[in-house]
Amino acid sequence: MEQRVEKHLDSLIARYPKLEVCREDIAKAYEIMEGTYNHDGKLMIAGNGGSAADSEHIAGELMKRFKIARPIDKELADRILEIDPVRGEGLAKNLEKSLMAIPLVAHEALSTAYINDVDGYGVFAQQLMGFGRKGDTFLAISTSGNSENIMNAVVVAKAMDINIIGLTGDNGGMLKELADVTIRVPESETYLIQELHLPVYHCLCMMLEERYFG
Repeated sequence: MEQRVEKHLDSLIARYPKLEVCREDIAKAYEIMEGTYNHDGKLMIAGNGGSAADSEHIAGELMKRFKIARPIDKELADRILEIDPVRGEGLAKNLEKSLMAIPLVAHEALSTAYINDVDGYGVFAQQLMGFGRKGDTFLAISTSGNSENIMNAVVVAKAMDINIIGLTGDNGGMLKELADVTIRVPESETYLIQELHLPVYHCLCMMLEERYFG
């Protein structure tokens, strides 16, 4: 494993020693995400309740800077300035490179229409059908590992050759049976699981940011 990856894992486990049991799976999850981004793919993320908030949080860390500045390429900056010298100055200075991440919890009109018209448990699966392509990655967050709308999306992701990373609690539920890797944090109560999910996905985001923008 690369030293820069080890460095972030060491830091994470120094702060949260109980996550030592997740070290190998976090590293595998990172490798899957890196493979997706190396091929210009995207990360799609979904969860319910607090995990829905985590889905948007993760996308926010990847779509703009987390810790490292991400200036856009000079060629694009020059093109923007050529199109509009007034607006372009601020855009060229302030725009940041992104790692494409789509929180499937964020599309209220689509989600509520599908829930109302078709199927309440298929809403994430439907979005994977629309957004997903072979080689993309789906980060499925479920503290129990058994959330029906998450599992429906996992089945569709599997059928479409989309990588699946599970983020769950110590049991892992049904999610661990279908995911390519499942990060099972060592807690069984929902709020305690969620408290450990945050440092795990922050670690993943930092590793990805350093890889592409460090």
